Amino acid sequence: MKESRKVVLIGTGMVGMSMAYSLMNTGGIDELVLIDIDEEKAKGEAMDLNHGIPYSTNKMKIKSGSYQECRDSDIVVICAGANQKEGQTRLELTKINTKIIKDIALKVKGSGFDGIVIVASNPVDILSYVVYKVMDIDKSKVIGTGTLLDTARMGYLLSEYIGVSSDDIEAYILGEHGDSSFISWTNTYVGCKTLLEYVDEKNLDMNDLNEIYDDVRNAAYEIIERKKATYYGIGLSLNKLINSIFNDTNKILCVSAYLDHEYKHKDIYMGVPCVINREGIKEVIQLPLNGVDQGKFDDSYEILRKLKVEVKKDLGLS
Repeated sequence: MKESRKVVLIGTGMVGMSMAYSLMNTGGIDELVLIDIDEEKAKGEAMDLNHGIPYSTNKMKIKSGSYQECRDSDIVVICAGANQKEGQTRLELTKINTKIIKDIALKVKGSGFDGIVIVASNPVDILSYVVYKVMDIDKSKVIGTGTLLDTARMGYLLSEYIGVSSDDIEAYILGEHGDSSFISWTNTYVGCKTLLEYVDEKNLDMNDLNEIYDDVRNAAYEIIERKKATYYGIGLSLNKLINSIFNDTNKILCVSAYLDHEYKHKDIYMGVPCVINREGIKEVIQLPLNGVDQGKFDDSYEILRKLKVEVKKDLGLS
């Protein structure tokens, strides 16, 4: 990658701007370009951020621009599309957002872009697949946020429940970023111990843990019911992913990745733990799933597979 770290954000809604504000405070990039169908909004957002630079310890160039700015950028982040409304599932957004994302992907590709695309728009697994097919680039270069935030939510709630730092909890939410996601308890760790060992040792109730997962699965719906949208958590999640790429960390993050026979499935984007570095997705980590968990993964795959077939037909994708 170039010495100058340039990110283009497409979509200046609450998710995109939460990411932008987070990056402004933590640093890690040199230039941020904002693109939106509402050009005046993008200009206004850039002005607002720039006015805070004198009080920021992390200086970066911020401006609005056109799709030509993608040409020499390292990372393009797509946050555009219709928002999830109260009572609406992520999958119900599909028909609206697939057409929007296809158009965006074509414009990014037409700019001559040769970097990494991060997709945060929902339903993120399907839209990541659309970007991958439309742009026709290496699978490692298209990353969906997938279950990245779900995994953070699980780490936070488990930390609160058992009284151990979230830094020492490994708990991955797998599958669709949606209602068919699941946690593999047999692959969950507290420090060097499996969670199941920890549960026995501390005499904890597995019913409590299952309730915690239900809270994770329903978190977005509850937040949307209370404040109409979720954005801070995903904004910080995008920050983590971007800096993991730029800093070549080889960090394991649970993102939506293209499967090529991993977890017994192929030609689909799903939430799985991956090694992230400057090349994008270096490796998909395959967790050993028992029969119950593999069945849950298969069910999640089937939901996305059926939707993928409809989307490919609607968009004319091969």
